[in-house]
Amino acid sequence: MQLRRGRVRADRRALGRSGQSPLRIIGKPRPVRPAMIAAFEGWNDAGEAASLAAAVLAASWDSQPVAEIDPEDFFDFTEVRPEVTLAGTRSRSIEWPSTTVSMARLPGGGRDILLLRGHEPNLRWRTYCESVLALARRLGVTEVITLGAYLSEITHSRPVPVSAAASDDSVLSLNRLAASAYEGPTGIVGVLGHVLAEAGMPTISLWASVPCYSLPVSPKAAVALLRACGGLVGAQITVPELEEQSVEYERRMDQLVTEDDNIAAYVARIEEMEEIVGSDLSAEGLAEEVERYLRQKRSH
Repeated sequence: MQLRRGRVRADRRALGRSGQSPLRIIGKPRPVRPAMIAAFEGWNDAGEAASLAAAVLAASWDSQPVAEIDPEDFFDFTEVRPEVTLAGTRSRSIEWPSTTVSMARLPGGGRDILLLRGHEPNLRWRTYCESVLALARRLGVTEVITLGAYLSEITHSRPVPVSAAASDDSVLSLNRLAASAYEGPTGIVGVLGHVLAEAGMPTISLWASVPCYSLPVSPKAAVALLRACGGLVGAQITVPELEEQSVEYERRMDQLVTEDDNIAAYVARIEEMEEIVGSDLSAEGLAEEVERYLRQKRSH
């Protein structure tokens, strides 16, 4: 009985200010053993790596829309503005920043993937997260994987460090993922992971490190996220177009370092720190040790 009351309270928190659910289910989806992959534009999305990874999956897997979360209760439209689009010469429509959920069959069959994408909401995060939880329960989601990326003191020539946090720590060791040691301000990805884990939903959060001097979009970090994600859902995710963009990204980053003396000096400094802290560390551990070393240097 206690569990049932808890579920009722959670369902009430998922209601919008109008007293109605912001969730809208499209059609009658019946996903098979679905995992949900979630990514958000905004603060959690350095180099647009997380949102790019999810968008490429949605397109390459030919996903179809199954649900959305209405933005009215969760966005300050002066911060994340709706967009006007033209249909013909006179007709105009408004595109609102809603959260969309699409479904695709995992290549090779066996299970479905739900792709939740949208901009990080501005308001009522706990209610928003309860809406995502309600949707996951309604569609029978077995696990949720959130994608994120952050700026870090690493060099672009090294493999992209990917760290993770999970509701079950054994998942990290089984998939050879470095545990995230981050403490500090968080975004919707961190809050969503906490709410889902508290509700008993198996959850893992993948985070890619992006160089502080990166170009605005990092396909290399997006590829790293997708490779790590593939291991979690039991599939080898291949996205040739994104991998080609990753190669071009590295070429342009090399050119950027060559042409900018300040960036070149910064990269040389990071490379020197990498040598000091030890080259035998994993990419994830090396990035953390470099950042720790530099923080200590700044404090003296």
